[in-house]
Amino acid sequence: MEVKRTFDILDFCLQERPLDIALAYKVQGSWKTYNTQSYKDISTNVSYGLLKLGLKKEDKVAIISSNNRPEWNFIDMGLAMIGVTSVPMYPTISEEDFKYIFNDAEVQYVFVSDKELYDKVKRVQSSVPTMKEIYTFNEVPGAKNWREIEKSGKENPDPEKLQACKNTVTEEDLLTLIYTSGTTGTPKGVMLIHKNLVSNFMTSSHLTPFKYHDRALSFLPLCHVFERMLIYLYQYQGVSLYYAESLDTIGDNIREIKPHTFTAVPRLIEKVYDKVIAGGNSKTGIQKIIFNWAIKVAANFDFHKGAWYNFKHFIADKLVYSKIRANLGGNLLCIVSGSAALQPRLQRFFWAANIPILEGYGLTETSPVIAVNLLGEGKTKFGTVGEVITDVVVKIAEDGEIIVKGPNVMKGYYKRPDLTAEAIDKDGWFHTGDIGMFDGKMLKITDRKKEMFKTSGGKYISPQPIENSFKESPYIEQIMVIGENQKHASAYIVPAFPEVKKRMEEQGISFASNKEMVANKEVIKLIQEEVNKYNQHLGKVEQIKRFELIDHEWTVDGGELTPTLKPKRKIIMERHKDLFTKIYGAN
Repeated sequence: MEVKRTFDILDFCLQERPLDIALAYKVQGSWKTYNTQSYKDISTNVSYGLLKLGLKKEDKVAIISSNNRPEWNFIDMGLAMIGVTSVPMYPTISEEDFKYIFNDAEVQYVFVSDKELYDKVKRVQSSVPTMKEIYTFNEVPGAKNWREIEKSGKENPDPEKLQACKNTVTEEDLLTLIYTSGTTGTPKGVMLIHKNLVSNFMTSSHLTPFKYHDRALSFLPLCHVFERMLIYLYQYQGVSLYYAESLDTIGDNIREIKPHTFTAVPRLIEKVYDKVIAGGNSKTGIQKIIFNWAIKVAANFDFHKGAWYNFKHFIADKLVYSKIRANLGGNLLCIVSGSAALQPRLQRFFWAANIPILEGYGLTETSPVIAVNLLGEGKTKFGTVGEVITDVVVKIAEDGEIIVKGPNVMKGYYKRPDLTAEAIDKDGWFHTGDIGMFDGKMLKITDRKKEMFKTSGGKYISPQPIENSFKESPYIEQIMVIGENQKHASAYIVPAFPEVKKRMEEQGISFASNKEMVANKEVIKLIQEEVNKYNQHLGKVEQIKRFELIDHEWTVDGGELTPTLKPKRKIIMERHKDLFTKIYGAN
């Protein structure tokens, strides 16, 4: 049968690739599993229950979960079958962002995973006129539970009505609204239709090495389009999907289920690498010597190094790399990496260990995959994001920007025709905001056109609104947020020298120069207090974790500011390389 809408996966899998374990989730130390039939049955009952609530096509329902779990899939499929648009959200964003998104999308119902999220949503509910009820996945005293909807649907089935609803849903209908922060800091809703995600996972399914009855472990947030697309892909290919208990248990879960694949962001891959290195450093004697030698062999990995390198690699694999693979379950065919740039040294290490990392590139607006490195001769090149996938066309515009056409490109931004017109030109090309070039057939990202950046964990950060917030402090004159492809956001801060001087004089502290001032422990403590204060109003990923003080103001004459007084980020970064290294360490 043809798969044209996401929920068609359920019937397709029942017919072509049924599984005894379609979904699995650990509850109180034991794996609770659902076969393909029960997955479909529960999702269908959820649809019946949602119809009984009065939901209809194009209504909006939010899903917010602090961990991945089958309930997310049941609600997702249940909504899709009746044409209701899902609005998945990060659990870590601020209450202000919750309120904005709920109101912008006119959300009617919200599904949350636990009490903490229930309380967080409850606090803004009175400011959201359209919100009717909050349902929880866990049992939360005083809250309605999602099982009530499933039970209601099971007791009041209406197959004819449900089938009529399904018949009205086409591949061009809106499937989901995924909100991302724009350069203004105001979240904008990316409208993805069924065709966007279906085309992306169908095309990608021809590129992956995993197959029917393989196992995948999932731990990246399901509200992230990267993980969500892969989840659909796993289901379509008949791969058993296991949800990790938490980020802290990933290692244990990997050893337990021995997956054939999982998706990751660079920050997580860095953590795995760091753990391997720490384990090697704890060895002594000949074992440590062999380990360090094998790491050097990996650092020089390439696909065509010659007979002598291949011999060294063979020995290193026998003595070291095979143990690394065993510690990661022993079955990994590949790790799929996306959401931010992966350092080539990590690529070389894992490929040398015969754990290929398939690094790709895409955006929420492209559902997400545009290009990906693959297995096979000439299919991967370190430092690039691989070949553009079939059905997608990429051009490099005159200004170097990567522009894209294809069935995966979003319908537009919800209620924002102005932003849609900025992003998708009159000829239908989506402008990514990234600068790039082709290295042969391989696409290479060289810069960002916009100021917005991602951490190594794959989370977007928009510097300007954060900077504007911090400049409200009487003790902060100028600030520049940094942290692209790093573990966390940090900042360079220029103190408001007169105000800081006055505050310090009250404590009997004086300075001979600004340089002396920014090195003073009491000044650093004062700025830290201000950072803590303004961090409270930000989402977790946006918070400034570390900062360094600058001993002079940035000026137009000094070349750090534009005539409109905007920071020249590249110049400031170049001039403060030493402080960057102090914060993040040398790469």
